[in-house]
Formats: sequence, structure tokens, C-alpha cells
Amino acid sequence: MQKVFEELTQAFRRAGGEISYEAFDRIVRKHATLFEDSETIYYLLQASGYPIEESLRGFRLKTMFTPWQMQEYCIIDIETNGSKPGRSQVIEIGAVMLKEGKIIDRLETFVACAYLPEHIIKLTGIEPTDLAEAPSRKEALTQLRNFMGDAVFTAHNAGFDHGFLNASFQRFGLGPIGNPVLCTIDLARRTFESERYGLAYLNESLDLGMQAHHRAYNDALAASKVLMKSFENIPESVKTTDELIRFSKSSKKERSETEKRKKKRREKKVNS
Repeated sequence: MQKVFEELTQAFRRAGGEISYEAFDRIVRKHATLFEDSETIYYLLQASGYPIEESLRGFRLKTMFTPWQMQEYCIIDIETNGSKPGRSQVIEIGAVMLKEGKIIDRLETFVACAYLPEHIIKLTGIEPTDLAEAPSRKEALTQLRNFMGDAVFTAHNAGFDHGFLNASFQRFGLGPIGNPVLCTIDLARRTFESERYGLAYLNESLDLGMQAHHRAYNDALAASKVLMKSFENIPESVKTTDELIRFSKSSKKERSETEKRKKKRREKKVNS
């Protein structure tokens, strides 16, 4: 499904946010099995958190029409008993849902685990007794899947959290994560100066007020505060959620060239 997410997003961007039913069919049929048709894949995309919806002429990508200020951001942090999802597992999940600068929902849960290495106990302060009667992995991951909806998957160093959870979701039959991804480190680097961008350093330098580190919910909350700090310095030219995500990944040169092109279009519009 990852290729479907990528190809559809590229197609939506080339077409200004909406594509026809025919264009959708051409993309998804390349990746469909004998037991899947275009309608089934459409519902699978929605179930995975990919923000697609029907429009008058076909389908549209919601993040290309939603102002970034109005978007829901699911800020997630996980603690694990190892670094490789094939050999280790999630032991704690923390998430907050942010919209219009306010936390509108939250999720915090331990995850049942039979093996907890001593160095993880020392790092997190999580004890085996904390996990003994916790929800099973499938139960906890299902909670997170339902909590996320089609919000933007947001995390500090999002590559790790997204990669680990994506593998875990698929292992337990929950499908891949189709939600758009935003990394708060990437966005922070493009919106404010700091000697370092690790969460512990930003927690102290920005006086975020979070005492614990390497605990999922507190780290998710700290990352949400970093996100809000970044939001204070988003250029006026960035209007939609999709533009925000692309801005977060852009180089300084790319951002400068984009600003110049948009300025020229504004001047041309005024003079016409």
C-alpha cells in the first residue's frame, strides 16, 4: 500500500488536489490483487488513515484543502523494549490530538510485555509489573489506530515511531499507516534556531516544563509544545496542511525559491 499512498499523493499534487475516478483507477489497479477492486481499495485507504474523500469530479486529498491551522495533528511517542520491530515491541504509547492550538483528546496506555531488559527499565522507569495486566499489543495498537483517524501522524524523529508502528500494525492485521507524516524535528529546524533539536534539549532550552523523559505520554506532550513553537513561525505563504508538510521537508534553497515564485504570482495578480 505504501506505493499507492505515494503515487496517489503525487497525482493529487500534480492535479491541484483533485483527480478523476479514471485517474484513481489507473493508479490503484496497478497495485490491486485479484480480490480487490477500486472501491475496495478506496475504503482500505480510508481505513488506513489516508485522508482521501470523494468529490464532485472524483476524489480529493483533504490535506490540500485544509488550512494547516484547522488540521488535526496526532502527536505520538512510543517506548519499546528494543530498536527493531521484528525482534522487539511497543511497551507504552502516548498520544495527544491537537487542533487549533488546543489538545482535544489524549491517549496513554502501557502494552503487555513478557520481556523487559534491565537497561530499558533504567531508561524509562517502567517496571515489569506495570505491563503485567496492560492491554495486549493488538488491543493497544487498535486503540491507537482508532485514535489517529486520518489526522497527521506527528512525532519527534517521526521516522522511528512511524516505522516501528507501521511494522507493528501490519504484524497484527491492522494494515499500513496511510496518515500523512510530519516530523517535529524537521519543522523545528526550519522555523527556529537551536544548538540542538533533540527533545530533551528543547525541553530544557524552551522551558517546556516536562520533567520526565523517555515516557511516552510526557514526550508526546513535549513534542506537541515543540510543534506549537514551530507554528509561531510558519511563513504566510504556507496555507494548507500539505504545504506545511512539504515545507517541513524542504531545503533552505527550495524555500527561498518557492517564496520568490509566490511573490511574483502575487505581484502579477495585483498588476493585472
